[in-house]
Amino acid sequence: MASEVELTHRELLADAAVTLKASGLPEARREAFRLWSEVTGEAVAMRILQPEVPVAGGAADVFREAVARRARGEPLAHVAGRTGFRRLSLKSDRRGLIPRPETEGLVDLLLARVRTGRVADVGTGSGCLALCLAAEGSFSHIVGVDRSAEALALARENRGLVGVQVYLVQGDLCAPLRPGAFDALVSNPPYLSNAEYAALDGAVKNWEPREALVGGADGLDVTRRLLDQARRLLRPHGWLALEVDCTRAARCASHAGELGWADVAIHADLFGRERYLLARRSPTQ
Repeated sequence: MASEVELTHRELLADAAVTLKASGLPEARREAFRLWSEVTGEAVAMRILQPEVPVAGGAADVFREAVARRARGEPLAHVAGRTGFRRLSLKSDRRGLIPRPETEGLVDLLLARVRTGRVADVGTGSGCLALCLAAEGSFSHIVGVDRSAEALALARENRGLVGVQVYLVQGDLCAPLRPGAFDALVSNPPYLSNAEYAALDGAVKNWEPREALVGGADGLDVTRRLLDQARRLLRPHGWLALEVDCTRAARCASHAGELGWADVAIHADLFGRERYLLARRSPTQ
C-alpha cells in the first residue's frame, strides 16, 4: 500500500536505522544509507546534503520493503539484487554463492602468470571468476562448469549483463571437460567442514546454497578431487589456482606435492590469511 504520510529523507532513513538496529545489525545508520543507495541507485551524498527533501510515496514503500528484508537477515547483495566483484556488477540471489572480496585475489594471481589460451572455472556459481577473466584477460576460450542448474542460470544472466563470451556447461567438477585442453584452471571450491557449516551464522547458512559451501567431513573432499582431476585437464606447465580454507592451506599444499604438482605455493589474501594455492602441472605428472 502506498504511503499516506509524506516523509523527508531524514525521517525515512532514521526510521530505517532504528529498524535495522533492533534486528541486531551493526552500524545501522550506515547500513540504512547504503541500502538506500543500492535500492534507488542514488548517491549517499545526496541524502546527506539534502536530508529535508520529501520522499515520493512509491520510493518510500520500496525502501521500507528492502529494510524489512534486510532486518530479517537477508544478505544485502540479495536485497539489492546485485553485488560488486572487481570491475563488475553482478546479479546476486539464492541460486549462487555471493562473491566475496577475498576471492578477487585469485584473478590477480592467475593473470600475473597466464593471460592467453584456454581456461576453465570449475564450480563457477555466479560466474564471477570466469567473467572477470574474460573481461580482463586475453583468453581464447573460457568455460565455466557447475553441477547446479540454478547456479548456471544465474551465471548466464550475469554473462548477459557483462557482455563477454564464456561457455557454461553443467557437470561435476572436471567431468565435462576434455583432458589436456586447458592452460589454466581456477576454482573457489566448497571448503567448509560439516561441523563448520553447522556452526555458520544464519546470514550465510539460510541464504546461500549448501553445496557451494560444504566440502565434506574435513572440508577437503572437493579440493582433493580437484587436485587429482586437474592433472589430466591441464596441459604440461598449465596453472592451477584454487581458493582454500586458511586453516587447511598447508594440508592442501602437501597433498598437491604428493600428487606431483610443481611450483606449489600458498599466497595470502587481502586480510593476510593463507587463502590461495597455486601450482603447475609438471610434464611428468
